[in-house]
Amino acid sequence: MMRAWILPMLLVLCGSAVATGLILKGSPGTAAALMLLFLAFAGMNSPLIFPRSIGAQEAQRRSAVDGRPVVFWRPGCTYCMRLRVRLGRGARQVHWVNIWRDPAGAAVVRAANDGNETVPTVVVAGRPHTNPDPEWVREQLSPSA
Repeated sequence: MMRAWILPMLLVLCGSAVATGLILKGSPGTAAALMLLFLAFAGMNSPLIFPRSIGAQEAQRRSAVDGRPVVFWRPGCTYCMRLRVRLGRGARQVHWVNIWRDPAGAAVVRAANDGNETVPTVVVAGRPHTNPDPEWVREQLSPSA
């Protein structure tokens, strides 16, 4: 769990160092703006933005029972963040698998993408879809789907 916080903490520390330097040079406004930017990047890369990840086998089992999509993702992926943000509250209905924490999940992604770990890879009804449109994924969550 601690590894997931390394990048966000590094961003906060770097932002603090840059802001301190700018304040010492007499640019507090620029320092505040950059610090907010670093904090935003840290928040987007933190484990807080993604729902809790589960293992690939558990996600596939749950998906078979409830029919919900499985999203294979990794921290720092801008396309994964875009999908998460665009899904909004619906993101909690999806089963999330962090491929950096689950070797079985990484294997599923490589099998679906010609050996590449291209994420997000969304599996719906057993069929993988690489970097699908977030609106399409949201449609898969609707009760009529």
